Amino acid sequence: MTRLYRQFLGPGDLGFDIGAHVGSRVRAWRRLGARVIAVEPQPDCLGVLRFLYGHDRAVTIVPIAVGARPGSAQLALSTATPTVSSLSPQWIDAVAADRSFARVRWDRTVDVEVTTLDHLIATHGEPKFCKIDVEGFEVEVLQGLTRPLRFLSFEYVPAAHAAALAALDRLEQLGAATGGYRYNYSPIETMRLVGERWLDARELVSLLDQIRPSGQSGDVYARRQGAEPVAAALLV
Repeated sequence: MTRLYRQFLGPGDLGFDIGAHVGSRVRAWRRLGARVIAVEPQPDCLGVLRFLYGHDRAVTIVPIAVGARPGSAQLALSTATPTVSSLSPQWIDAVAADRSFARVRWDRTVDVEVTTLDHLIATHGEPKFCKIDVEGFEVEVLQGLTRPLRFLSFEYVPAAHAAALAALDRLEQLGAATGGYRYNYSPIETMRLVGERWLDARELVSLLDQIRPSGQSGDVYARRQGAEPVAAALLV
């Protein structure tokens, strides 16, 4: 994980972890010397984050969600599988029909405060890298952003293919004024990119179409034109 993120973050750089869960990325980013804004609305996950990083002055824990506009929203929680808790009823409906989610139950809800990426940037500064892992709420998160960030990632779940394409469309809108984005892909938790060459949006869609039948999720990585990674990541 540290080898993958070394190309995006270094000592003193700022990273936004949107959907920090229990802080696996926080740990890797701190090893790189980066400062971290860890955003997580789930109460149980917040307890773990505060235990692990509450005394680290380079980590700011923000106990709210991120969306298109400030306000509040209902977070559907899965007690047994908290990694799939979501603010998106549409995403839950889409993945619930997939057999890989057959045993998942969203068994309670909690009201959470919502802010925007623009507001987080105004408060903490612009991140060099932003990870977005919010279970189908990626488009809403990106709608609360009005500038193209240098590097970012968002989760791809084949059962919610349309949500990923919508997030990609939003990124293309954000990057249009600066020459657009280039993309790469990392299969689920491999921490390796699939290729040395970064793809344009059409090529990424073609790649996701090939991946979709496998049912295996992963992460899309995006870099703004002109923003070069500082080191090559491991390849699959």
